[in-house]
Amino acid sequence: MKLIILCAMVGLLLCGRCLAGDNMKRPKDLRDIIGAAHVAGKYNFTKEDYLNEGADKLLALGCRVIKLWFTPNPGKDYPFNSEWPKFDNWVDLAKTEYYQKVFAKPFTTFILEAFSPNDANYVDGMTATEIKRTKASAYELAKYLLTKYQGTGKTFILQNWEGDWILTNPQFTKEPSPANIQGMIDWLNARQDGIEQARREVGMKGVVVAHAAEANLVDRAMQGKTTVTNSVIPKTHCDLYSYSAYDTIFQGPDKFRKALDYLASKAPPSELYGKQNIYIGEFGAPENEMDQGRITKQVVETALSWGARYIVYWEVFCNEPANRDWRDRPENKDMRGFWLIRPDGTKSPAYEYLWKLLNGK
Repeated sequence: MKLIILCAMVGLLLCGRCLAGDNMKRPKDLRDIIGAAHVAGKYNFTKEDYLNEGADKLLALGCRVIKLWFTPNPGKDYPFNSEWPKFDNWVDLAKTEYYQKVFAKPFTTFILEAFSPNDANYVDGMTATEIKRTKASAYELAKYLLTKYQGTGKTFILQNWEGDWILTNPQFTKEPSPANIQGMIDWLNARQDGIEQARREVGMKGVVVAHAAEANLVDRAMQGKTTVTNSVIPKTHCDLYSYSAYDTIFQGPDKFRKALDYLASKAPPSELYGKQNIYIGEFGAPENEMDQGRITKQVVETALSWGARYIVYWEVFCNEPANRDWRDRPENKDMRGFWLIRPDGTKSPAYEYLWKLLNGK
């Protein structure tokens, strides 16, 4: 009953943000909105390959949205019980037994942190040849996914990770140059253009391949600083825009909501999603340092009521050590606590909250 009431409330609150051009209505089932990331955790529990072990944990939780890393170094991201071959392009990575297995699982949305072996380093600007190569990489992967998974009802979203850390650094001693900014604009638009070309040629026959740009310093953008939100996003034409939201979620729901409003004001509407093209690409709270359950509940409820298309928790197994004293396997106390499942196998407050929400308890 709680699930039905919450879905109805979300639907009513979303109406004000709908546009007639929105061809992809926001999912009604929370299991198709709320998900979690799985990458580079420091522990595991089974003999299953690590990519699929984490995916199975999310299916057990009730998620049908999963965020994975899709990069040139999968052995670093998914090390346990895995032997990754070398590959020269995205399509070869998608054809590995591990990704074939995970893509066959009953998730409705795969958000992929996608960096191609053929991608140019766009930080200092891109040449016409580099733009062409970037577009071609995105085109080939999108064409493969649109063909291989047609009729499955799945959505694949390619995105970057926390773009503001490319333009600056945590100390804010690096001021983005015009070349930095234009390079990121060109890179994102080239990826989008490649995906759009594949969609025109192949069509979306029961499968969606989309592209997103991610910002992570929206609070800084609201202060008028040079950021992805202010300087890059308005000059792109991506399908979706992602917010890795650590800079505002600990300041309370009002600040978080203002950040979402601000990002939405800078994000161009897209042909696929209209103005309903904002999602939370990452949020989390380390249990060993703060009240994880309260923060998780607050972020999810705020993002749902605001109308975020997806809300992605960080993450299944914690990737951040609290100290470096452990060797073979960490104990709970050795990690910061960005987890759904602790090293001892017990469930975190975030897991318990999300399980009740996703399973209507």
